Amino acid sequence: QVQLTESGGGVVQRGGTLRLSCATSGRTDSVRVMGWFRQAPGKAREFVAGIWSDGTDRALAFSVKDRVTISRDVDKNMLYLQMIGLRTEDTAVYLCAASDWLPRPSPNAADYNSWGQGTRVTVSS
Repeated sequence: QVQLTESGGGVVQRGGTLRLSCATSGRTDSVRVMGWFRQAPGKAREFVAGIWSDGTDRALAFSVKDRVTISRDVDKNMLYLQMIGLRTEDTAVYLCAASDWLPRPSPNAADYNSWGQGTRVTVSS
């Protein structure tokens, strides 16, 4: 199993930029797909972005596709989420996820079998 640790969250003003990081450890060679999800208070977990292990296949949620970039540094065992033009509705806990079996990025949280604890992002107006 792989362990995931997110960082980079915080408070940012509306319109600002933030980059989230996810460090992976353990059986990193087993990871096929990684993703970012977010969960706002009282709401269901929501897919943000996903990426295939070598970065050749990416998927972005429609609601954020013009404002986020997902990338992965395999050598450093890191996953990133760059967000620009942040909105108050982006406020949530952002979670890193990994799958050892998916053939491509999936928006379904149930398809991922490893999760981090999350990093909180608050966008202030």
